[in-house]
Amino acid sequence: FNGNEFAQHALDFGCSFVVVDDPSLRVADPRCILVKNSMQALQDLAQHHRMQFDIPVIGLTGSNGKTTTKELIASVLETEKKVVATEGNLNNHIGVPKTLLQIRPETEIAVIEMGANHVGEIADLCLITLPTHGVVTNIGRAHLGLFGGYAGVIKAKTELYDFIKNHGGEVFVNASDSLLREKTENLKRIMYGPEFKVDPVVSNKTLPYVSVHWSRTDIQTQLTGEYNLDNIAAAISVGVYFELQKDNIIKGIEKYEPKNQRSEIIETLRDNLVIKDYYNANRSSMEKALQNLHDIAIDKTKIAILGDMFELGEFSTDEHRHVMQKAVDSGINEIILIGSEFGELIIEYKNITQLT
Repeated sequence: FNGNEFAQHALDFGCSFVVVDDPSLRVADPRCILVKNSMQALQDLAQHHRMQFDIPVIGLTGSNGKTTTKELIASVLETEKKVVATEGNLNNHIGVPKTLLQIRPETEIAVIEMGANHVGEIADLCLITLPTHGVVTNIGRAHLGLFGGYAGVIKAKTELYDFIKNHGGEVFVNASDSLLREKTENLKRIMYGPEFKVDPVVSNKTLPYVSVHWSRTDIQTQLTGEYNLDNIAAAISVGVYFELQKDNIIKGIEKYEPKNQRSEIIETLRDNLVIKDYYNANRSSMEKALQNLHDIAIDKTKIAILGDMFELGEFSTDEHRHVMQKAVDSGINEIILIGSEFGELIIEYKNITQLT
């Protein structure tokens, strides 16, 4: 949309001023502040506002688990601190400035999620956000077509590391991820993972929800999928680093309830379980979700509904084939396919009785 077209409407409904980049509107109403580029003005204003606060700012990115990890970190920190965190997944060149502008004098820490589908976007967002700390959840196979392949994804996601290194900050690193360990060898880093003894408690009493054991304590979460162990470990690591009390760290993990189509479970009136884990999926995330569906110890028919993955370019057919094969190998009772990309593989898998 062209926001200039709504300027007068905003004024009529009570705004004191509007920022526009259409010269014709400057004449129409003196309350219009004319700039060369309103998007750039928003970003410049957010950067200026950010510079007024000497507080920790955690920049967070990754191919999978960004939003869940951000929500978990915020949930932990909020037990003791006044936190500003990205709302939902508003993590682009518009959402990041809007989040930064929510920082107030009483804010003690900010958690800013940063997304990208092109090389250079994370670097640009870092210049606005000026993070003091960084988290890269993982580097997977998302947006391959726009990044030009997996090497492009690696380059893009590690732009956060580059900024942190050049500005003397620290990064939280998953010790079990060899690629992330390699990319942070020369950085100040706080390792999380095995040293926190975050291990799954495999029990029919907790499945399909994940339970973890940390610091001699069982923690029951409202998340599904053991792939969330790394996300939970990141939140614990941040809580320990900022010296939160153990009981509050546990409270923050346990109280987080997913409501964003990620690791979210709905129990229906007919005693069925619907797992909502479908926001902007890619091969890496879909394979983990399918593995989770396979692993859930429950005596019910298991159905996987798979929709097309986007922004994969020349890699699209191969990526969809990998997901299809994972679904077939997982022994799921029924596989329902939606979209033309998966549809093209129907002939190739015509003898598979699970497919619909």
